[in-house]
Amino acid sequence: MPTARQAKPGPPKRTIYDAGSTEALPGKLVRKEKGPATGDPAADEAYDGLGETHALYAGAFSRNSIDGAGLKLDATVHYGELYDNAFWNGSQMVFGDGDGEIFQRFTKSLSVIGHELAHGVTQYTAALAYRNQAGALNESMSDVFGALVEQYAKKQSAAEASWLIGEGLFTDAVQGTALRSMRAPGTAYDDDVLGKDPQPDSMDKYVRTTADNGGVHINSGIPNRAFSLLALELGGKAWEAPGQIWYNTLTSGVLPATCTFGRFAKATVASAEELFGAGSHEHDAVRTAWETVKVKL
Repeated sequence: MPTARQAKPGPPKRTIYDAGSTEALPGKLVRKEKGPATGDPAADEAYDGLGETHALYAGAFSRNSIDGAGLKLDATVHYGELYDNAFWNGSQMVFGDGDGEIFQRFTKSLSVIGHELAHGVTQYTAALAYRNQAGALNESMSDVFGALVEQYAKKQSAAEASWLIGEGLFTDAVQGTALRSMRAPGTAYDDDVLGKDPQPDSMDKYVRTTADNGGVHINSGIPNRAFSLLALELGGKAWEAPGQIWYNTLTSGVLPATCTFGRFAKATVASAEELFGAGSHEHDAVRTAWETVKVKL
């Protein structure tokens, strides 16, 4: 249900720019809302991806864009030279073209587009700190909603979905299927150059490191797996009961900036009870998912 602070979802307001291989933002305007396709795959994939992301939040969560108040969705493509990333900079999306050796253009993956825009949703709701377990939760929320954007667009059930983030980004030279697997963390790639996917699938394998802001892209595998376990247990569409529980938790105002996995898990159990009742299948399945990945409630 919409909250008091949200306006009723309206149509998306998309604007796509081309940085022309520079790092100057936003770049040259190439497409506006309802404008014709440009013929540039990166620009048109970005436009479509912004629209699919907007559609998930509006249709599944009655959220009016990223900020809940109709924020314009701006994106820049062709950022930098051989730039191996995509990111949300706090106000717009930015996409690199990849180096052509390991990565292809980053607009190719709808789950990546959804992932990066979800950082904006977290920014406007829970504002989870980007370090240690809170940072891993920040990354995990982006993976969860990135996966949901892709599943919603494809009308896939939880069982039909790949649960892969960044599928199709690697070139044929890389031994791997995606950046991350939510269903089976640690199995997304095993490559001579990239090494083996380092994500743990339970707290037994939690990685303690000072790199990557305390392992935010690594340890996110633990809450990622918990969500996929929940979605697969409940069946049907993951943006329904599982997504509602996670979204309610993210937007409830109860998460501290330095939230731990345990505190987040307890908050999802509370959300499941609020939405579906104590002792409901949904409520019990949330507890079981966290217990399976060894997060203490």
